[in-house]
Amino acid sequence: MLNPKKFISPKSDTHVWNFSRVGGVNRVNLETGMDLVCLENLDQKLWTALSCPVYGLEIDYKTLELIDGDKDNRIRVPEIIQAVKWATSLIKNPDDLARENRDLPLSAINDNTDEGKILVKSAKQILSNLGKPQSEEISVEETSDTVKIFSNTKFNGDGIITEHSTDAIKIKITINDIISCMGSATDLSGKEGINLDHVNGFFDNCRDYSDWHAKAEVDSKKILPFGGSTGEALAAFNSIKGKVEDYFLRCHLSEFNPDSSDILNSLDSRYEEIRCRDLSGCINEIASFPLARIDANPKLHLRNGSNPAWKEALTRFDKLVMSRLFPGKEYLEESDMEVIDKTFDDYRQWLSEKKGTCIEKLGLVRVREILFEGSEEILYDLIEQDKALEVNTNNIFLVDKLVRYYRDLYKLLKNYVTFYDFYSPDDEAIFQAGKLYIDQRCCDLCLKVTDMSKHNSLARTSGLCLIYCDCFSAGQKMTIVAALTDGDIYNIEVGRNAIFYDRKGNHWDATIIRIIDNPISIRQAFWSPYIKVSKFISSQIEKVAAAKDKEVESAATSGIENASGKIESGMKDSMSSTHKFPAPVKSAAPAQPFDIGKFVGIFAAISLAFGAIGSVITSVLTGFLSLSWWKMPLALLGVLLAISGPSMIIAWLKLRKRNLAPLLDANGWAINARSVINITFGNTLTHLARLPENSKVNMLDPFSKKRKPWLLILIVIILTCIAGYLLFHYGFLSNGE
Repeated sequence: MLNPKKFISPKSDTHVWNFSRVGGVNRVNLETGMDLVCLENLDQKLWTALSCPVYGLEIDYKTLELIDGDKDNRIRVPEIIQAVKWATSLIKNPDDLARENRDLPLSAINDNTDEGKILVKSAKQILSNLGKPQSEEISVEETSDTVKIFSNTKFNGDGIITEHSTDAIKIKITINDIISCMGSATDLSGKEGINLDHVNGFFDNCRDYSDWHAKAEVDSKKILPFGGSTGEALAAFNSIKGKVEDYFLRCHLSEFNPDSSDILNSLDSRYEEIRCRDLSGCINEIASFPLARIDANPKLHLRNGSNPAWKEALTRFDKLVMSRLFPGKEYLEESDMEVIDKTFDDYRQWLSEKKGTCIEKLGLVRVREILFEGSEEILYDLIEQDKALEVNTNNIFLVDKLVRYYRDLYKLLKNYVTFYDFYSPDDEAIFQAGKLYIDQRCCDLCLKVTDMSKHNSLARTSGLCLIYCDCFSAGQKMTIVAALTDGDIYNIEVGRNAIFYDRKGNHWDATIIRIIDNPISIRQAFWSPYIKVSKFISSQIEKVAAAKDKEVESAATSGIENASGKIESGMKDSMSSTHKFPAPVKSAAPAQPFDIGKFVGIFAAISLAFGAIGSVITSVLTGFLSLSWWKMPLALLGVLLAISGPSMIIAWLKLRKRNLAPLLDANGWAINARSVINITFGNTLTHLARLPENSKVNMLDPFSKKRKPWLLILIVIILTCIAGYLLFHYGFLSNGE
């Protein structure tokens, strides 16, 4: 494992580094090959990231797997430096790495070193195997296609041989037998083959299986009392053993209590259940009946008088076992069962010692043929011939590694050491997953969410307005987070749908599952107080309207209930015959007299309220009109600033501190420097809908609300009269007297 201390050097070398102020941080410029060569001397405190995940980034993960030296699925600074040192040592001009070319020219490989010479030779061999011996460049697509590279080779150094590794028919058959019994391994050529473990396991099982059979062949009379049919005989015995033991136990019960014989033999109720059914479909019910008639002196006749459902099993048992152990005997006694059971003891013990079951399907004859034909040594020799090319194969893999570094390493450095791609307007960082289209805008800053729990704890500290979406496409699911950095959020709610396009151009159906609300723009902050007041007034009006509606409904229902009650009471009174005289009519409650004093008080209070409001409006207008004409716009501006200013200042302070680092940390990165998204940069990450240049718009909307000019004229006249009265009243329109 790499030692991190080896690469932590705060001391500067003679190389002159160039830095740029980007995103509120001084970031190193990696522009030349010499910058890469000297990267190990750059203090880690000046790196933007110290660790990143291998998977989930928009860069070939196989390249990242090669850089990940300890295979822990994370790439750290020592591994980055090791990769850069190896790549720059094998490229003649390190400046070539900064060009990010997809194909590696063979002439660019440094053949002044032994390793470089080997890689040039291996690269030419790859091209030759692919049928391109004249090519002077090699690509990742060519070096990674091992199936084509090794398709026409018998041996390739991976320690796996296939049936194509030999011309001998018998060995080909044996290889296929091993695959059928022991499984297979995939050769670099893409074919199924076997390795050393397969061969060792196969022949060990063959020897064990042969030796196990040899033990029975040596002592066949004891272990195989019925010869080759001993297994069938044991199966026949086991099939009737339980039922026969049940029969003898019933007979012993009858011997113990003779009166129970009639009960044990009586099947009247059970016959009643099946007497009207097709008996051919009642075999299971019949098989549950006793095996034969119960008798105090039990003798089970095997050829007649037995339960028909068991006749076939008894016949097979009689043929394979009874007729060979007790020739001529037509019935079975309880003592015979003990003799038969002991007869199989040695066979059962032999079965328990069975070995080599995985190759049993080949049969004993084929197994011994394989053992005696000498194929084992031939297979070992073929595997050794294949392993002899291991170094050559490893060199081919090193060519693939170098080509990948040549194509991808500089891109990784631009997104690791410095966030150049993220802050470049024409590029996208490797952590940007795609674009989200929603509410007439396009969000460029979208990240895949790999750990939602970490996002729950870290995302809010970013200061960004974030929307989390579940995305679905072709049965796949993905969760993303998109940053809104321009516009507003008033029409965005949980549950709304959108469309997400990944970096490959695939489209995903997106649904918002969570929103983290933070300031988006100064414009949104300016209108925020007015929108909040508007929402408050709207909600209050809705509450009052709902209360009035409920009051009217309650009054209507109570009136109907009272009316129905009176009607019901009147019907009861008219139908009553128990009273000689009609019930006295209750007089209605006397009406309350009109309280003139109370009415005058209410009227006075309303008048005072309107007077106070009028006084306030008058004083405001008086003060405003007393200003000079050039001060009036300033006064209006001051009012607007007093209302919107605080929210705009707070938003401005927050927008300057928006930081991408918490989101990347939640995705497994170790960010070493702030990644600020200020107002100017944020406007480039979210694109609002704009009409194309030179577009023509027809402003006549057929569905727009029809205007009423007379109402507007009336309002203008009223306002003019009020303004004229106030101006005349306060002397602004006087003749100067």
